[in-house]
Amino acid sequence: MLIDKFISEIESKRNCAVVGLDTQYEYVPDKMKKSDPIESIWEFNKRIIDAIYEIVAVVKIQIAMYEQYGVAGLDLFYRTSHYAKEKGMYVIADVKRGDISSTAVAYSKAFLTRPDIDFVTVNPYMGYDSIKPFIDDCVKYDKGIFILTKTSNPSSGDIQDLIADGRPIYEHVAIKVDQWGKDYVGERGYSFVGAVIGATYPEQAKKLRALMPNAYILVPGYGVQGATAQDAAAAFNRDGLGAIVNSSRGILLSYKKHPEIGLEDAIIQEVIRMRDDLNSAIRGDKK
Repeated sequence: MLIDKFISEIESKRNCAVVGLDTQYEYVPDKMKKSDPIESIWEFNKRIIDAIYEIVAVVKIQIAMYEQYGVAGLDLFYRTSHYAKEKGMYVIADVKRGDISSTAVAYSKAFLTRPDIDFVTVNPYMGYDSIKPFIDDCVKYDKGIFILTKTSNPSSGDIQDLIADGRPIYEHVAIKVDQWGKDYVGERGYSFVGAVIGATYPEQAKKLRALMPNAYILVPGYGVQGATAQDAAAAFNRDGLGAIVNSSRGILLSYKKHPEIGLEDAIIQEVIRMRDDLNSAIRGDKK
């Protein structure tokens, strides 16, 4: 099962960090910029992947950053996912899809039938019939999903924190995630039906972790969005597993903090710092 192999790769690299390739043209170093934004971003993405693939298991590619460039941007999205996969990395397509069942079938096939995509993010707002096509394809193609549960953005509470039957909405979502994933738990004790919980809400993450003991959690919000490694550690289980932590701008723009060294060295330095920061926090959380 994919989730078991995924966990083994994270353990092998001792690194739960995810590098978010939410690349924008303005992130590209000036000396790398060409007149064509697509080719500039492509070269930047390739250099990042080349720098990290031996020490990072997972990349997350945010599709909106590519869709804004039209057909050429979508081609770049898939070139990037294919290149990362060629390097042996796991690829999360951050697409946040959610729609009625017939449309969800099409969304799922668009991503989960591809060999260069391992996981997608999905939106549960429309209920189980919008999620089931993704679960069915995960079974068929050995893939995984991360369901938006308590997101990292400041206004997530506008809807997610509303109380229904004595619980905030995000807890109801977590209970559903646990139910939807309980029949798909691998040998390592985790399901391919995962969740998204922002590191910016560590207290909520602790409770959600307990509600979803078998869910793997994608944790955004570390670094630039303000969350610390200790905040992110709230999403992990006592076995030191159960979550992966994303950083996008903090890694993509690390060369600006270290102009004295090259692009690749700056990225590697930031990834290693993040890895060690997270590992230390996770160990401390287990004491």
